[in-house]
Amino acid sequence: MKALLCRELGPVNGLGVGERESPRPGSGELRIAVRACGINFADVLIVQGLYQERPALPFSPGMEVSGVVEELGEGVTGFRPGDRVAALCGHGGLAEEVLAPAAGTVHIADTMDFESAAALPVACGTAHVGLSHRAALRRGEVLLVHGAAGGVGLAAVEIGKLMGATVIATAGSESKLEIAARRGADHGINYREGGFRERVKELTGGRGADVIFDPVGGAVFEESLRCINWEGRLLVVGFASGTIPRAPANLLLVKNCAVVGLYWGAYLRRDASVLMGAWRALLDWYDEGRLRPHVSAVYPLERGVEALAELAERRATGKVVVRVAA
Repeated sequence: MKALLCRELGPVNGLGVGERESPRPGSGELRIAVRACGINFADVLIVQGLYQERPALPFSPGMEVSGVVEELGEGVTGFRPGDRVAALCGHGGLAEEVLAPAAGTVHIADTMDFESAAALPVACGTAHVGLSHRAALRRGEVLLVHGAAGGVGLAAVEIGKLMGATVIATAGSESKLEIAARRGADHGINYREGGFRERVKELTGGRGADVIFDPVGGAVFEESLRCINWEGRLLVVGFASGTIPRAPANLLLVKNCAVVGLYWGAYLRRDASVLMGAWRALLDWYDEGRLRPHVSAVYPLERGVEALAELAERRATGKVVVRVAA
């Protein structure tokens, strides 16, 4: 089978399309013929050896796919060859075939296109689990979303709005804020024009945001603690800035606020029922026409390096998807 291979750790332009053997499913696994693969910033990190997990070389990046079931491993029930599915695979998705755990695989309707299905799991799943399960976002609260035009940030804007929050989006340009506004953001702040703390205070009558969704880290995290409400929750989603911040404990104390971690991928191993609950909610919203992943670019497998470069160079808005097969 064809695959986009990482043979040594380093920049994304070091990857190339090559051939490797078709995988055989183990116990509890499915072999899926990949139709589309969603691209995430974590894929950029994993090929550089900077992610929490390090697959053995050579490997293919790509942690979320859609496609058709080809073969069942031992003990798998509820699926059969020919089923249309979306799945979490950890890595390996940028290939014509991939193995995925049955526990992280769901059926998709015939009316759902493969590109949308591949764009849904990680970004929308992270946003849903973070806002619902970890931060317990309530209707009527104020949600501040950083990096609001990126894949996971834009998903948080849309899902936060569906959950009944007032959404404040931050981004680095007016064009990106316009995208967030089209997805439901009530207010937008261009952080390149002098930060966001005072504007958040102004928009909330001095109270601050109840929940803050932060995939950026660094100085953004530190400023967020200065505009969080009493008993607010700051979700640590990632460190796209490249800087891992530290929380001053005195601010946590005086504001009775919480810094809440979200390593979404770990739920697949530790408690897959959390992911499945999010899956069901997301697919219901999709079927009802209330949720549509924003796919900004689709590349063929042969141009998979370009897809990864979109995220590595911070050019992507919404989701970037690789179409592996027609």
